[in-house]
Amino acid sequence: MYDLNAIAEEHLVAAHADEHGRSANLILRDPPLRQTVIALTAGTTLDEHNPPPSGSLQVLRGVVKVTTASGDVELTMGSLYLLPPERQGLTAVTDAAVLLTAVND
Repeated sequence: MYDLNAIAEEHLVAAHADEHGRSANLILRDPPLRQTVIALTAGTTLDEHNPPPSGSLQVLRGVVKVTTASGDVELTMGSLYLLPPERQGLTAVTDAAVLLTAVND
């Protein structure tokens, strides 16, 4: 069992200590499922990238913005978002921690 609140807090502290303002850890890997906690300091961006074949983003702390060609979506703490099948980026509007769930075919 994992305490997502404690993991989010741990990685937010690590993100503040990191020169790039981020910290991440794969916490669950049971192919085809992978779950990763990602923490970003306010203003930090993960550049546009290809999404997993199927995935979701759950906001554990703060506010993030998912950017795609079809439009941006702002997510707040407690939001669960199904990732669209298009290239996307992620920006922390405030200090934030998310749980990325990916299912690879």
